[in-house]
Amino acid sequence: MLSDRVFSAISDPVRRDILLLLRGGPLSAGEIAGRFDITAAAISYHLRLLREAGAVREERRKNFIFYHIETETMRELAEFFTSFTYLNRKED
Repeated sequence: MLSDRVFSAISDPVRRDILLLLRGGPLSAGEIAGRFDITAAAISYHLRLLREAGAVREERRKNFIFYHIETETMRELAEFFTSFTYLNRKED
């Protein structure tokens, strides 16, 4: 079940952009930070909120942390939003 944390996490445009980047596959924190014009500390903050919300997961490889999209959470979000597409639809 989706938590309020997920909706809060995706309410921020930077965090949505991070999720869009991760659609292409896992990226290290440094690779993510390199795509934004904000501090590494700010990126770290956004990644932490996404992780705590269950939107991304971390994978440690040697000295690097890679981030992956949590596909189950994204599937649940898609189902939630898709449920609204049938509202107010006129029957043929």
